Amino acid sequence: MISALNRLVDLVEEHLTEELDVNALAKKLGTTEYHLRRMFSSLAGMPLSEYVRRRRMTVAAAAVVRGEDDLLSIAVRHGYGSTEAFGRAFRAVHGANPGDVRRDGGPLRTQPQIRFRLTVEGSIPMDTRIVDRPAFRLVGHAARVPLIHQGINPHIQHLIAALPPEEHARLKSLSNTEPTGLLQISDDVDPDATEGSALTYVHGVAVSRDTPAPDDLHTIEVPAGMWAVFRIAGPYPQALQQAWAATATEWFPSNPWRLRPSPSIVSIVERADDFSTATCELWLPVEPT
Repeated sequence: MISALNRLVDLVEEHLTEELDVNALAKKLGTTEYHLRRMFSSLAGMPLSEYVRRRRMTVAAAAVVRGEDDLLSIAVRHGYGSTEAFGRAFRAVHGANPGDVRRDGGPLRTQPQIRFRLTVEGSIPMDTRIVDRPAFRLVGHAARVPLIHQGINPHIQHLIAALPPEEHARLKSLSNTEPTGLLQISDDVDPDATEGSALTYVHGVAVSRDTPAPDDLHTIEVPAGMWAVFRIAGPYPQALQQAWAATATEWFPSNPWRLRPSPSIVSIVERADDFSTATCELWLPVEPT
Protein backbone atom coordinates (compact mmCIF):
# COMPACT_ATOMS: atom_id res chain seq x y z
CA MET A 1 0.00 0.00 0.00
CA ILE A 2 2.81 2.44 0.83
CA SER A 3 4.44 1.69 -2.53
CA ALA A 4 1.10 2.21 -4.32
CA LEU A 5 0.55 5.57 -2.60
CA ASN A 6 4.02 6.79 -3.55
CA ARG A 7 3.44 5.69 -7.14
CA LEU A 8 0.15 7.61 -7.06
CA VAL A 9 2.02 10.74 -5.95
CA ASP A 10 4.47 10.26 -8.83
CA LEU A 11 1.60 9.88 -11.30
CA VAL A 12 -0.03 13.05 -9.94
CA GLU A 13 3.20 14.92 -10.71
CA GLU A 14 3.42 13.42 -14.20
CA HIS A 15 -0.16 14.47 -15.02
CA LEU A 16 -0.43 17.58 -12.88
CA THR A 17 -1.97 19.77 -15.61
CA GLU A 18 -4.44 17.08 -16.73
CA GLU A 19 -7.72 15.78 -15.34
CA LEU A 20 -6.80 12.98 -12.96
CA ASP A 21 -8.46 9.61 -13.67
CA VAL A 22 -8.11 8.10 -10.21
CA ASN A 23 -9.99 4.92 -11.14
CA ALA A 24 -7.57 4.20 -14.01
CA LEU A 25 -4.60 4.98 -11.77
CA ALA A 26 -5.91 2.63 -9.08
CA LYS A 27 -6.25 -0.21 -11.60
CA LYS A 28 -2.65 0.34 -12.75
CA LEU A 29 -1.56 0.10 -9.12
CA GLY A 30 -3.52 -3.12 -8.53
CA THR A 31 -6.02 -1.64 -6.08
CA THR A 32 -9.37 0.18 -6.10
CA GLU A 33 -10.18 3.88 -6.25
CA TYR A 34 -12.22 3.59 -3.04
CA HIS A 35 -9.39 2.08 -1.01
CA LEU A 36 -6.75 4.36 -2.54
CA ARG A 37 -8.69 7.52 -1.68
CA ARG A 38 -9.47 6.35 1.87
CA MET A 39 -5.84 5.43 2.58
CA PHE A 40 -4.47 8.62 1.02
CA SER A 41 -6.82 10.82 3.04
CA SER A 42 -6.09 8.97 6.29
CA LEU A 43 -2.30 9.04 5.91
CA ALA A 44 -1.86 12.45 4.23
CA GLY A 45 -4.36 14.29 6.42
CA MET A 46 -6.13 15.72 3.36
CA PRO A 47 -8.24 14.37 0.47
CA LEU A 48 -6.43 13.44 -2.74
CA SER A 49 -8.37 16.13 -4.61
CA GLU A 50 -7.12 18.79 -2.18
CA TYR A 51 -3.53 17.61 -2.53
CA VAL A 52 -3.77 17.77 -6.33
CA ARG A 53 -5.22 21.30 -6.13
CA ARG A 54 -2.44 22.48 -3.79
CA ARG A 55 0.28 20.95 -5.98
CA ARG A 56 -1.21 22.51 -9.11
CA MET A 57 -1.33 25.92 -7.47
CA THR A 58 2.24 25.51 -6.16
CA VAL A 59 3.51 24.88 -9.69
CA ALA A 60 1.23 27.56 -11.16
CA ALA A 61 2.52 30.12 -8.66
CA ALA A 62 6.04 29.67 -10.00
CA ALA A 63 4.78 30.46 -13.50
CA VAL A 64 2.87 33.49 -12.19
CA VAL A 65 5.95 34.88 -10.42
CA ARG A 66 8.22 34.31 -13.43
CA GLY A 67 5.88 36.44 -15.55
CA GLU A 68 6.75 34.69 -18.81
CA ASP A 69 3.09 33.99 -19.79
CA ASP A 70 -0.16 35.88 -19.36
CA LEU A 71 -2.51 34.71 -16.60
CA LEU A 72 -5.06 33.21 -19.02
CA SER A 73 -2.39 30.97 -20.62
CA ILE A 74 -1.27 29.81 -17.16
CA ALA A 75 -4.90 29.18 -16.15
CA VAL A 76 -5.62 27.09 -19.26
CA ARG A 77 -2.38 25.12 -18.90
CA HIS A 78 -3.39 24.13 -15.37
CA GLY A 79 -6.90 23.00 -16.28
CA TYR A 80 -8.95 26.18 -15.76
CA GLY A 81 -11.16 27.69 -18.45
CA SER A 82 -10.96 31.27 -17.26
CA THR A 83 -8.79 33.60 -15.20
CA GLU A 84 -11.70 33.97 -12.76
CA ALA A 85 -11.84 30.23 -11.97
CA PHE A 86 -8.06 30.10 -11.78
CA GLY A 87 -8.02 33.12 -9.49
CA ARG A 88 -10.50 31.52 -7.06
CA ALA A 89 -8.42 28.34 -6.82
CA PHE A 90 -5.23 30.38 -6.50
CA ARG A 91 -6.64 32.52 -3.66
CA ALA A 92 -7.93 29.44 -1.84
CA VAL A 93 -4.38 28.07 -1.64
CA HIS A 94 -2.19 31.19 -1.45
CA GLY A 95 -4.55 33.71 0.12
CA ALA A 96 -3.78 36.30 -2.59
CA ASN A 97 -4.76 37.08 -6.19
CA PRO A 98 -2.44 35.96 -9.02
CA GLY A 99 -2.03 39.57 -10.16
CA ASP A 100 -0.91 40.70 -6.70
CA VAL A 101 1.54 37.80 -6.43
CA ARG A 102 2.96 38.62 -9.86
CA ARG A 103 3.50 42.22 -8.75
CA ASP A 104 4.75 41.57 -5.22
CA GLY A 105 6.32 38.10 -5.51
CA GLY A 106 4.10 36.69 -2.76
CA PRO A 107 2.65 35.63 -0.41
CA LEU A 108 2.94 32.00 -1.49
CA ARG A 109 2.03 28.79 0.34
CA THR A 110 3.94 25.85 -1.06
CA GLN A 111 2.63 22.29 -0.96
CA PRO A 112 5.69 19.98 -1.00
CA GLN A 113 5.44 16.66 -2.81
CA ILE A 114 4.28 14.05 -0.31
CA ARG A 115 6.27 10.87 0.33
CA PHE A 116 4.82 8.03 2.37
CA ARG A 117 6.96 5.92 4.69
CA LEU A 118 5.92 3.07 6.95
CA THR A 119 7.17 3.35 10.52
CA VAL A 120 6.68 0.09 12.36
CA GLU A 121 5.83 0.81 15.99
CA GLY A 122 4.60 -2.56 17.23
CA SER A 123 4.02 -1.21 20.72
CA ILE A 124 0.22 -1.56 20.71
CA PRO A 125 -1.04 -4.87 19.25
CA MET A 126 -4.39 -4.63 17.42
CA ASP A 127 -6.95 -7.25 18.48
CA THR A 128 -8.34 -8.22 15.08
CA ARG A 129 -10.25 -11.08 13.50
CA ILE A 130 -11.35 -11.68 9.90
CA VAL A 131 -14.97 -12.75 9.45
CA ASP A 132 -16.64 -14.10 6.29
CA ARG A 133 -20.30 -13.08 6.45
CA PRO A 134 -23.22 -14.00 4.21
CA ALA A 135 -25.47 -11.18 2.99
CA PHE A 136 -27.52 -9.49 5.71
CA ARG A 137 -29.55 -6.35 6.33
CA LEU A 138 -29.04 -3.31 8.50
CA VAL A 139 -32.25 -1.65 9.71
CA GLY A 140 -32.76 1.39 11.92
CA HIS A 141 -33.29 5.14 12.16
CA ALA A 142 -31.19 7.17 9.71
CA ALA A 143 -30.07 10.76 9.27
CA ARG A 144 -27.63 12.62 7.03
CA VAL A 145 -24.90 14.03 9.29
CA PRO A 146 -21.49 15.69 8.78
CA LEU A 147 -18.33 13.62 9.26
CA ILE A 148 -16.46 14.63 12.43
CA HIS A 149 -13.04 13.03 12.95
CA GLN A 150 -12.54 13.83 16.65
CA GLY A 151 -14.90 14.12 19.58
CA ILE A 152 -18.65 13.61 19.97
CA ASN A 153 -20.82 14.16 16.90
CA PRO A 154 -23.74 16.29 18.18
CA HIS A 155 -25.91 15.46 15.14
CA ILE A 156 -25.68 11.75 15.94
CA GLN A 157 -26.32 12.47 19.61
CA HIS A 158 -29.48 14.38 18.66
CA LEU A 159 -30.78 11.49 16.53
CA ILE A 160 -30.29 8.93 19.31
CA ALA A 161 -31.61 11.18 22.10
CA ALA A 162 -34.81 11.82 20.12
CA LEU A 163 -35.71 8.12 20.17
CA PRO A 164 -37.89 6.97 23.11
CA PRO A 165 -36.62 4.09 25.31
CA GLU A 166 -39.19 1.70 23.88
CA GLU A 167 -37.78 2.27 20.39
CA HIS A 168 -34.30 1.19 21.52
CA ALA A 169 -35.91 -1.94 23.01
CA ARG A 170 -37.77 -2.63 19.76
CA LEU A 171 -34.55 -2.37 17.74
CA LYS A 172 -32.75 -4.75 20.11
CA SER A 173 -35.57 -7.28 19.73
CA LEU A 174 -35.09 -7.25 15.94
CA SER A 175 -31.36 -8.09 16.09
CA ASN A 176 -30.81 -11.71 15.05
CA THR A 177 -27.37 -11.90 13.43
CA GLU A 178 -23.81 -10.58 13.76
CA PRO A 179 -22.82 -7.93 14.54
CA THR A 180 -25.20 -8.15 17.47
CA GLY A 181 -26.92 -5.50 19.57
CA LEU A 182 -27.49 -1.82 18.83
CA LEU A 183 -25.09 -0.62 16.14
CA GLN A 184 -23.58 2.65 14.95
CA ILE A 185 -23.65 2.41 11.16
CA SER A 186 -21.93 4.78 8.69
CA ASP A 187 -22.95 4.55 5.03
CA ASP A 188 -22.39 6.61 1.86
CA VAL A 189 -19.13 7.98 3.28
CA ASP A 190 -17.09 10.22 0.98
CA PRO A 191 -14.12 8.08 -0.20
CA ASP A 192 -11.85 11.03 0.64
CA ALA A 193 -13.28 11.04 4.22
CA THR A 194 -13.29 14.84 4.16
CA GLU A 195 -14.07 16.49 7.50
CA GLY A 196 -17.59 17.94 7.29
CA SER A 197 -18.67 15.85 4.29
CA ALA A 198 -22.10 14.22 4.58
CA LEU A 199 -22.71 10.56 5.41
CA THR A 200 -25.74 8.49 6.26
CA TYR A 201 -25.72 7.50 9.93
CA VAL A 202 -28.02 4.70 11.06
CA HIS A 203 -28.83 3.81 14.67
CA GLY A 204 -29.95 0.24 14.17
CA VAL A 205 -29.30 -3.49 14.18
CA ALA A 206 -28.27 -6.32 11.88
CA VAL A 207 -30.86 -8.86 10.74
CA SER A 208 -30.66 -11.88 8.48
CA ARG A 209 -31.32 -11.36 4.79
CA ASP A 210 -34.72 -13.07 4.93
CA THR A 211 -35.95 -11.04 7.94
CA PRO A 212 -38.66 -8.57 6.86
CA ALA A 213 -37.72 -4.96 7.60
CA PRO A 214 -40.36 -2.78 9.28
CA ASP A 215 -41.67 -0.12 6.90
CA ASP A 216 -40.80 2.75 9.25
CA LEU A 217 -37.09 1.88 9.38
CA HIS A 218 -34.26 2.67 6.97
CA THR A 219 -32.86 -0.50 5.36
CA ILE A 220 -29.42 -1.21 3.92
CA GLU A 221 -28.82 -4.43 1.99
CA VAL A 222 -25.29 -5.62 2.79
CA PRO A 223 -23.76 -8.08 0.29
CA ALA A 224 -21.80 -11.15 1.36
CA GLY A 225 -18.13 -10.50 2.02
CA MET A 226 -15.18 -10.38 4.38
CA TRP A 227 -14.93 -8.09 7.41
CA ALA A 228 -12.00 -7.05 9.57
CA VAL A 229 -13.25 -6.77 13.14
CA PHE A 230 -11.19 -4.67 15.56
CA ARG A 231 -11.88 -4.90 19.30
CA ILE A 232 -11.17 -1.67 21.19
CA ALA A 233 -11.48 -0.76 24.87
CA GLY A 234 -10.91 2.59 26.56
CA PRO A 235 -12.21 6.18 26.79
CA TYR A 236 -15.18 6.74 24.50
CA PRO A 237 -15.20 7.93 21.74
CA GLN A 238 -11.46 8.74 21.78
CA ALA A 239 -10.23 5.12 21.79
CA LEU A 240 -12.57 4.24 18.92
CA GLN A 241 -11.46 7.23 16.82
CA GLN A 242 -7.79 6.44 17.49
CA ALA A 243 -8.41 2.86 16.36
CA TRP A 244 -9.99 4.15 13.13
CA ALA A 245 -6.80 6.12 12.44
CA ALA A 246 -4.56 3.17 13.37
CA THR A 247 -6.26 0.90 10.83
CA ALA A 248 -4.95 3.22 8.09
CA THR A 249 -1.53 3.99 9.54
CA GLU A 250 -0.68 0.53 10.92
CA TRP A 251 -3.04 -2.31 10.01
CA PHE A 252 -3.79 -1.89 6.30
CA PRO A 253 -0.16 -1.10 5.29
CA SER A 254 0.96 -4.26 7.13
CA ASN A 255 -1.74 -6.70 6.01
CA PRO A 256 -2.90 -8.06 2.62
CA TRP A 257 -6.38 -6.52 2.80
CA ARG A 258 -8.03 -3.40 1.42
CA LEU A 259 -11.30 -1.61 2.09
CA ARG A 260 -14.30 -2.31 -0.13
CA PRO A 261 -17.40 -0.12 -0.49
CA SER A 262 -19.93 -1.08 2.18
CA PRO A 263 -21.13 0.41 5.47
CA SER A 264 -18.76 0.48 8.44
CA ILE A 265 -20.24 -0.67 11.73
CA VAL A 266 -19.51 -0.12 15.41
CA SER A 267 -20.93 -2.52 17.98
CA ILE A 268 -20.85 -1.48 21.64
CA VAL A 269 -20.01 -4.63 23.59
CA GLU A 270 -19.82 -3.08 27.09
CA ARG A 271 -19.93 0.48 28.40
CA ALA A 272 -19.89 2.52 31.58
CA ASP A 273 -23.21 3.98 32.75
CA ASP A 274 -22.09 7.46 31.71
CA PHE A 275 -20.55 6.15 28.44
CA SER A 276 -17.15 7.60 29.44
CA THR A 277 -15.51 4.25 28.63
CA ALA A 278 -16.57 1.40 26.38
CA THR A 279 -15.50 -1.82 24.74
CA CYS A 280 -16.37 -1.71 21.03
CA GLU A 281 -16.03 -3.78 17.90
CA LEU A 282 -15.25 -1.85 14.71
CA TRP A 283 -16.40 -3.79 11.63
CA LEU A 284 -14.71 -2.70 8.37
CA PRO A 285 -15.59 -4.30 5.01
CA VAL A 286 -12.44 -5.70 3.37
CA GLU A 287 -11.25 -7.81 0.45
CA PRO A 288 -7.88 -9.43 -0.30
CA THR A 289 -5.35 -7.26 -2.13
